[in-house]
Amino acid sequence: MTRSTTFLLILLTLSGFSERPEGYVGKSEKIREFTITENDTTSYTLKLVFNDLDQPAYFFRNVFTPVCLTGECKPVYINFYWDLLGNYIRYDLPPGEVLTKMDHQEFKQEDYDKLRDILSNTNSLLKDVAMEDLVGKGTENLADSVDAKAGATLKTVKNEVIDGAVYTCYTLWHIAHGKVVNEMQKITESYRTDDLLHRFLTSSNYHYQYWAMEKVVDKAGNVVESFTPDILQVIRGKNMFTARSALQKISNPFFASNARQVWLWETYQSAAYPMQIAILKKLAKIPFQNSLAEATARAMVNANREQFTLMLNLLAAQPKLPEKVLQTMASELDTPNQDYASEINRVLTAFHPKNRAVVAKMNAFKHKAIQTR
Repeated sequence: MTRSTTFLLILLTLSGFSERPEGYVGKSEKIREFTITENDTTSYTLKLVFNDLDQPAYFFRNVFTPVCLTGECKPVYINFYWDLLGNYIRYDLPPGEVLTKMDHQEFKQEDYDKLRDILSNTNSLLKDVAMEDLVGKGTENLADSVDAKAGATLKTVKNEVIDGAVYTCYTLWHIAHGKVVNEMQKITESYRTDDLLHRFLTSSNYHYQYWAMEKVVDKAGNVVESFTPDILQVIRGKNMFTARSALQKISNPFFASNARQVWLWETYQSAAYPMQIAILKKLAKIPFQNSLAEATARAMVNANREQFTLMLNLLAAQPKLPEKVLQTMASELDTPNQDYASEINRVLTAFHPKNRAVVAKMNAFKHKAIQTR
């Protein structure tokens, strides 16, 4: 029998998961069971837990799998938990169960900690590396070298597995991140309601927020009206990545009204710097209401160079600026930052202001500039 055939048989043996009957959730929690069939020889029970409000909460699975690599099989009992979109959360062991290595040594605490990290890494090298490229023949120890097709050096691969439990790590990772993920997403989709979408949008789980945004914001950037408060909350949320994604996904007309522009400027003032830049870039194709133009004009001389340039360009792009905004800009010609003042004057000149006070300020600036040459 060839080495590759041996490993194929081992993999088929491991794939035939059965379920440990005990459940490990609170007695008050409602559970619904789903039979998942992956192929002709592999089926198992996936459990969906509901909270006290009878809402879907998370998935879990009681797994029993034999690990057979040297002719001797060792049973592995372990419980896996996922969120409602199939993102792995954690594992635990049934009472009295332990994990062991091929030499029958029980896992130490550092091994359990490393397994936690391995299973939490969705981008693990284990995704694409073949098992037979990782272990020495008839062992669960790392091979002396790793074939180039494994896509990593031996040193890197060592960070992805526990020596003496390589096959266990490999198998458990593929259970946690395998085909069951798609099945969980299908199940959750079947439970999709407006209430679930509201929950997801207001959740601290960014996976939920991204998923829900895809459901309530269409390709043109139009938001389902009843979800507008939730989307605004995401934009003001602590997660800058989901906030920026929501901002960029929404259509420009969403921010056309004065009320929305006032809200967006208030958001800008309290946002982290990267989000501030994202907001200024978002405004590039949105016609300004007077209040936003005035707020921008007042803020730009106290901004850093990147912000100043964006703000000034936003004002320059407006077809017309209110007289009050032109007056504000003219008053800022007195700023000690002469580079800023020169650029403000350039933009003011392009608007051909007629207001006497504005013209006087501009003339005074030009006169001062001539004197300092």
